[in-house]
Amino acid sequence: MQPFSEPRCPPLPALPGLLTVALALVGVVGACSGHEASARDAASGGAAAGSERGVPTARLQDPPLCDPDDGGLTLPDGFCALVVARDVGKARHLVVAPDGDLFVALNGRSGGVLALRDTTGDGRADVREHFGSEGGTGIALRDGWLYFGADGEVVRWPLPQGALQPSGPAQALVTGLPSQYHAAKSLAFDGQGHMFVNIGSPSNSCQKQDRVKGSPGIDPCPALQTRAGIWRFDANRQDQTEADGLHFASGLRNTVALALNPADGHLYGVVHGRDQLYQNWPQYYTAEQSAVLPAEKFVRLESGDDYGWPYCFWNELEGRWILNPEYGGNAKKQGRCADLKKKPLIGFPGHWAPDGLLFYTGEQFPARYRGGAFIAFHGSWNRAPEPQAGYRVVFVPFRDGSPVASDTATFADGFAGSRVGPGTATHRPVGLAQGPDGSVYVTDDQGGSVWRILYRGSGTRP
Repeated sequence: MQPFSEPRCPPLPALPGLLTVALALVGVVGACSGHEASARDAASGGAAAGSERGVPTARLQDPPLCDPDDGGLTLPDGFCALVVARDVGKARHLVVAPDGDLFVALNGRSGGVLALRDTTGDGRADVREHFGSEGGTGIALRDGWLYFGADGEVVRWPLPQGALQPSGPAQALVTGLPSQYHAAKSLAFDGQGHMFVNIGSPSNSCQKQDRVKGSPGIDPCPALQTRAGIWRFDANRQDQTEADGLHFASGLRNTVALALNPADGHLYGVVHGRDQLYQNWPQYYTAEQSAVLPAEKFVRLESGDDYGWPYCFWNELEGRWILNPEYGGNAKKQGRCADLKKKPLIGFPGHWAPDGLLFYTGEQFPARYRGGAFIAFHGSWNRAPEPQAGYRVVFVPFRDGSPVASDTATFADGFAGSRVGPGTATHRPVGLAQGPDGSVYVTDDQGGSVWRILYRGSGTRP
């Protein structure tokens, strides 16, 4: 990719040693045009193509004007953004209907689903509807149903064409899911009647005393039986429990960023790595090492995969699995981790907290974006003494079916504002979705905003 030196896209702070990806991420992706999304986009957080919901499509015909300041975002040349909605609450994942209506999963006190509609064509939502009450993260539109991954269950509502409210009560598909710690239930669908659900770990590293200095790990870790993995369920069967699902992949501490890639039909995720290597094991790790390790892992998931948690972590600096100190590691030993069969596709800087994943199938953006992946990083809380980081959307191009680490770069930045940190950031990006015209939407669960990003052409402003 060309150097990223556009004056409106200043370089980001250099990262200490995170190999090729960190070097690429100091810049912002450069720019070319289009329309509609694949019918399978709903499986990865985007919208299905067509106008099956039966709503007049006048508001989809003319792209809106972007905000003069791009909604506070820093974007590559030729891109612009507008804020679709503000103060919506703790917005997690979202899905865009074929007519442009947005459905946003809400967490926190309000919970449920927020429906947003623009009736004037200016790109701003002027109609809001709300249903449901339980907080959640995952959301998808499939075959006339709106699926919602609440913290403790997965439900779906019948959603008529063009409606902002369901036509009937929720159906409980999977109930009784664990909802303590790493509660987010991300959803993905394979088009063959299967629904994939993230069930995050109940702890940092399965210690006998969680997050306590020097506490050893429980071996074997009992949480691996019901947590820290991806489960596959029947997407149409009611009243399932976790025991009814297939334990599809294991050793995944928390895979909030989860999506099916329509190009190859495979499931992908970006996994939160562990915390506190230095705080709990200062005899083996410096504070500087702990700030960037372990990597946040971009992985391709297949049935039976094991990605090592809690026994192992991925050291991107060395390109290998390392045994965690809770299980006898000393920053050098591999031990049982040498037997892990798969490696991550890409390792991102530690603690950036990947929360959203979208495979781009539209035609509005330039050709380099088609088939690639956008990843929303929620941002770190524990990178001291280094500055807190993440708080951005990154783009990963794919070539010949594989991600290209050397061309990976920041796509959208500026969410956090001038005070970058978990309690001080203005916004923290979470969800990603593709609109029917190929625009990309981003949610934020700190300031409660929703953005729409469009491409206008290099050197242009709307």
